[in-house]
Parts: sequence; C-alpha cells; structure tokens
Amino acid sequence: MQLDLNLLTVLDALLEEGSVAGAAERLRLSSPAISRSLGRIRRHTGDDILVRTGRTMTPTPYALAVREQVSDLVRQAQDVLTPSRELDLADLTRTFTLQCHDALATALAPPLLNVIAAAAPEVRLRFLAEPAVDTDDLRHGRIDLAIGATAPDLPEFRSETLGHDRVVAILRRDHPCAGNLDLAAYAAQPHILVSRRGRLTDPIDDALAARGLHRRVLASVGTAASAMLIVTRSDAILTAPEATWRPLIETFALRTEPLPLPVPGPPMISSWHQRYDTDAAHSWLRSQVRKIMAATVLPPD
Repeated sequence: MQLDLNLLTVLDALLEEGSVAGAAERLRLSSPAISRSLGRIRRHTGDDILVRTGRTMTPTPYALAVREQVSDLVRQAQDVLTPSRELDLADLTRTFTLQCHDALATALAPPLLNVIAAAAPEVRLRFLAEPAVDTDDLRHGRIDLAIGATAPDLPEFRSETLGHDRVVAILRRDHPCAGNLDLAAYAAQPHILVSRRGRLTDPIDDALAARGLHRRVLASVGTAASAMLIVTRSDAILTAPEATWRPLIETFALRTEPLPLPVPGPPMISSWHQRYDTDAAHSWLRSQVRKIMAATVLPPD
C-alpha cells in the first residue's frame, strides 16, 4: 500500500479542529484541498472520521479511538524531521572514539579529559592507536575522529588542519652532542625511528641523501614510549615533532635540539565522516580538540 504520510497531518488537524474549515485554516490550505484529503483518509480507513450533526461535525468512535495516537505520530515525525540542535552537555551520555598517534594522545588526552569532566561528565573517550594498515573504521563509524598528518581524499569525509608542529632532534640530556648538534654530528649518530609499519627509513633519509649524507638507523619501534626509553639509555637520536611529543620528552627527562636540516613541520589534521557534520555533540568535540591543538602546535598556514 502506497501511503501519503501527509494525510496524518491532515487527520490530526481535522480531529483537533473538528471541521474542514478549521483544519484548512490551521494548515494554511484551502477547504477543497482538505476535503479531498478527508476523502482519501476515508478510503484508506474505511471510516467516515467526521460526520455532520446539524451545523457541526462529530468524530466517529474510530476517530476518537485513534486521535491520541495520530497526535503522537505527527509529533514524533516533527521531532525526526526537525531535530533540536541544542546540546545539553550535562546530560550528554556518549562514548567518542578518537584515533591518533600515541604521542599525540599523551598531549591531547589530559586537557581534553579535563574539559569533559567539567562540562560533560557522562561522556567517555576511547583513544585508539593508529593501525599498521589502512582501515574503513572512519567510514563505518567505528572511529568518530581521526587525527594525523594526512586527510582522507574521498568526498564523504571532512577534515580541517589544526596546525603544524616543528620537527626536532630528541636525545638524552648528557648526550655527547647536547648543545652542539650540527649536521655532520647528527648524521653520524645512531637513530631510532617510530613506525607503525616497521619502516627503517623516512623523509629524513632523503633530506640527508640530498646532502651526500647517510645515517645509521638502529631500529624502528611501534610506540613513542618505546623510542623514548631507548633514547634515555643510549646515544641514539629520535627525530620527532616537538609540541605534540613534549609531554613524553618531559616525562623521560630528555632534551631537544634544533634539527640541523630544513624539514617541513607535519600538519595536524582532524578528519571525520560527513554523517557527523550536523551532529551537535560531535561538533562540540571537534571544537574542544581544535582549541587544545591551537594551544599546542603552530597555527595552520
């Protein structure tokens, strides 16, 4: 059966007003249009709905029985089609899943959790590490927000650049090159990489090769904390973004040195699926991440 759900709105007005003219005025339609709709309602239901008694119209027993149900259905339809965009953070109950590098999580999680504890105590966060292979988690809603150096290139995704970081050399405080790390010394030291895919080279090697230099990479590890621990106990150097890695640098009591070769600062890009564009709670989360990153990294170009 092909039903015109607009008939529910007409039926609700008819039952509330008790007349064709009253329903027409309420819905800002003509009386003939309401009369035609009433005829269709009668054919669908097999009931007269309203019958004339003198100069007035009286609802039938069936109409009286369904009046409250019809009113509820119309109200529910209006709620679905015109959702409220107001957000009550105090009553918001939701779990958001964010995916980012573990070093970025150490910079983002503490201030973000403080904001949530104060403004939205029933909200919980789930931080997931970047996977070793590409996934469809963002597309299928298993990830609410992904933060990294690249943005999805498909039109169904949205993204914004939150800022840029500055790449530095990280080494132990009593490292032989502390305070005197020139390009030759940098290339001569052993190095540690952090790679989710176990790669033993990165763009730094290309930059060195362009200058006729080569560095020795001892190992790649999967997490920032593992790399930091190795740096504390060896002469190895770790090359990484300064601002987002700052909490770990301080925790492991390490020092930073300016990188002795020009390397573009990596962008911090927030990405989400377009289904969340008008979601008030998701928009609020994005705004909080944006504020925290604005106070952490360099502003976007």
